[in-house]
Amino acid sequence: MGSFSIWHWLIVLVVVVLIFGTKKLKNVGSDLGGAVKGFKDGMRDGGSDAAVPPNQQVTGSPKPADADTVDVEARRKS
Repeated sequence: MGSFSIWHWLIVLVVVVLIFGTKKLKNVGSDLGGAVKGFKDGMRDGGSDAAVPPNQQVTGSPKPADADTVDVEARRKS
């Protein structure tokens, strides 16, 4: 009872094919394959085109600091 036999998996496969149909399963398989290929290509490129420099500052009007605001970049308490 701990593991499923081959007959259990065959019955599940038949039910899935009956519910979704072979054309829909073929489309899902090709979409999944395309996604995996795109992921591998992105990992090979290193994602350098989408990388943001770590020291980039956000421009705009700064919010006034509250008395309880903590500066995480501060080196010593002032």
